[in-house]
Amino acid sequence: MLIYDRLTLFLFYRFLIQDIYLYLCMLSKRTKYGIKALTFIARQEEDAPVQTSTVSACENISHKFLESILLTLRKAGFLGSKKGKGGGYYLLKDASDIRMIDVIRVLEGPIAMLPCVSLNFYEKCADCPDENTCSIHKLMLEVRDNTLKVLRNKFLSDLV
Repeated sequence: MLIYDRLTLFLFYRFLIQDIYLYLCMLSKRTKYGIKALTFIARQEEDAPVQTSTVSACENISHKFLESILLTLRKAGFLGSKKGKGGGYYLLKDASDIRMIDVIRVLEGPIAMLPCVSLNFYEKCADCPDENTCSIHKLMLEVRDNTLKVLRNKFLSDLV
């Protein structure tokens, strides 16, 4: 009976972690569209700049919203742009040198779901008296670490 209880408990926590992760870790449309746009640009065979209107039409992203996202990616050093005829956006780095963790941090902000487990944007939770005994803190540390592990090892070239 003890083995059955441990297995049940293990499965319960496994699915609980999965559900919490899916609920809390939804990417914003800004991040989703930014990744889609970068992937589209990286897929182009020539190194010619890609017009915003082309990305917008092919990826079904609002043109105005996409312009804002691409500007953010340009300011962060992922994209370059060329004005005028034949202008558009192009990758400044090879797709194999663009880590997804860096893209997501630029577009989304912190990777951690709670500020008390963030490596770069730490803040103590107002409603938590002690992080060392907080069960949510421990869980979110594990989720953060696993998320970082995946994103550090994924590059734009993996999505192309």
